[in-house]
Order: sequence, then structure tokens, then C-alpha cells
Amino acid sequence: MSTHDRTRMKFGVFLGPEHKPTNNPTLDLERDLQLIEHLDKLGFDEAFVGEHHSSGWEIISSPEVFIAAAAQRTRDIKLGTGVISLPYHHPLMVAERMTLLDHLTRGRLIMGVGPGALPSDAAMMGLEYSSLRERMEESLEAILALFTADGFIDRKTEWFELRQAQLQMLPYTRPHPEVAVTAVISPAGAMLAGRFGLPMLALAAATDAGSRVLAEHWDIYSEQRELHGHGPGNREDWRLVSVIHVAPTREEAERQVSYAIEDAGRYLFRDASFLKAIYDSSGLDEGASILDVFRASNLGVVGTPEDAIEHIERMQEVSGGYGTHLIRVLDWATPQDTLNSYELFAREVVPHFQDSNRRRVENWNSFHNSEGDFQVALGAANARARKRYEDEKSNRL
Repeated sequence: MSTHDRTRMKFGVFLGPEHKPTNNPTLDLERDLQLIEHLDKLGFDEAFVGEHHSSGWEIISSPEVFIAAAAQRTRDIKLGTGVISLPYHHPLMVAERMTLLDHLTRGRLIMGVGPGALPSDAAMMGLEYSSLRERMEESLEAILALFTADGFIDRKTEWFELRQAQLQMLPYTRPHPEVAVTAVISPAGAMLAGRFGLPMLALAAATDAGSRVLAEHWDIYSEQRELHGHGPGNREDWRLVSVIHVAPTREEAERQVSYAIEDAGRYLFRDASFLKAIYDSSGLDEGASILDVFRASNLGVVGTPEDAIEHIERMQEVSGGYGTHLIRVLDWATPQDTLNSYELFAREVVPHFQDSNRRRVENWNSFHNSEGDFQVALGAANARARKRYEDEKSNRL
């Protein structure tokens, strides 16, 4: 393969968001908007925004509303729902809102979909958590039909009905905005994405359990794509998520996240079985610091740009290759240190995977190695100019 044919890896964030419940929510939401503005200026490709309705930490209840606000403050970055919990909404309402948002963003929308991550959300709506995957599949099928089918849609399930349904307008993006399906641990997400020929979004890719099923998910996904006539999948469309915070030194990165890692860790490691698995596999005792638990969890990196590069390369190797890396945003450093981390990542990590600085390095090496020859040539040019001047001066006399 020619070096000109190298794939440009993409980068973005997965913003829950995750903020300490004692914070001022208005200021937290403003900081989230400012972060996306910052990422847009730095050249990040995507920002996914979550939907949650309980816990007090992840306080964006409507990613569509938040994305509409973010779209007015950004220019290039794509904005994704991360994710819409399809079982919580009538599919006609989802399709209508996504179509509207696709127009408002001029095609910068990505529709991330999932069943709903928090059992407490489903409980408040009287929904059986174990049934959400089936509802998601029924909803997604209806939404895609509303996006693409000619005429009217009639459909009835146990929980929604469409009667002569039709969108008022076609999406801005044809045939519809990009749709990404969450695939976490079970094979359900990979099967659903493959059935409809849609890309996968691996939210648990950096966990031990999640990384172990990445290869299996791709096989299931590919099998389902072929079975349903979509042809081979493209690994460039696959998105994987992990946590990354970088600073010039590892010690400085650890100091920065110590600002609020104890609070963030209580939410990050709220799943008792997940936490127990970390203790069992690492040998840590239950009194270990949250930073030590984080290191042992393999959820990501707190370190230098070089550490981040090594981490992403390892995820590329384990997965077999993917196209977009999303950084899960944690509110564990000061706002300024958080912004600085993303800037350092954009400056020193991104070029490694996008091959954007190779020619600069080649030119500098060539220039540096030839500096002696350049100095000789410069000296000769100066001597020639001096001689011309002296000759002309002598002729005037």
C-alpha cells in the first residue's frame, strides 16, 4: 500500500456527562458546551452526548436539545447522540427529532442508539429492564423504515403503533443520518448492527470483559451483515471508547486527576461486580486508592502522550483494527487541566495515527542532516557577493 493510502484515524469524545452531584448543574452544562467548542477548534472529529434520567451524575436528559445548542457554537465537529435510549420513546418521535436535528446541523448528526444503560431510568418508567433490547430492535426497524420507505408505514407491537405514519420531510443526509449501534458485552448489539448494516459503537472496549469480546463481536457483526445482504463491514466505521487524560509527565497527569478522582471513581466503579473483578484480577485490597484501581481496571490511561499512543495501539491490536477512538469524558481534573489534556492529545497523539506530521519530520531530518552542506553553500554565496562588491568598487576607482 502506498503511504498516500494510509487511513486517517478519527478521534472524538463520549460525553455522558459525568459530574459530581454537588456541583452547580447550570455551570456543568455550560462547561460541557465549552468543551465541545474547544474540541471543534482542535480538530476533533466527533462528540457523542448521552441520555440519562437518574443518578444525579449524567444530567443530560435530551441529547437532541444539547446537540442543537452545541451545533450553534461549533463549525466542523460531528455531533452524536450517545446514545438515544430507543425503548423510552415512540419511534415516530425519534425519527422526527433526528430529521429536524439533521437539518439544523447541516448533516453533522450521528444517531447513536442503545437500549438504555441505567436500570434506574427504566424503573421510573415502569419498564422491565430485561426487555429493553427487544424493544430497541423493534424501534430501530421502524425508525429506519420511516427514514427510507416510500408511502406510509403501518406497524403494531406490544408497546407502540404506527398508523399511516410518514415523516413530514426527508432527512438532510440521504438516505438518513449515520446510525451507530451500541455493542457492549453481549452479542445482541453486534447482531443488531450487522442485521441492519450499521456501524458498531463499543462502549466497554477498554474493560477486560469488553476487550475479550471485541474479536467475537466483529465476527458476529460480519456474519450478520453477510446473512442480510449488506456485504463485508468496514473496520473504519467501528468506534471504540476508553478513558484518557494526558499531561507532559505521568506524575503531572496523576496530580491533575487527583483533583476529583475519588469522587469520579465512586461513580465509575459503582458496579460492585465490576469492582470485585478488578480486585480479584489485580490483587489489590479494598483500601487501595482509586488511582490504583483505575490503573488495574485497564479502562484507559492517565499519563503522557506516549502512554496514550501505546494504549490506542494496543486496542488496535486486540480489536483487529478500528477507525475512531472516543475518549470517555470524566470530570476528575480542573476545567483548565481538562482542556489542556485534549489540546496536548490533539497536538502529540492524533498526528501519530493520522500520519499528518510524517512529511514534516522527514523534511526536518533531511534539513538537519544537510545543515553542514547548506552552511558551505551559504558561505560560498556570501563570499561571491562580497567579491562582486569588491570588484565593482575597484572598477569605480
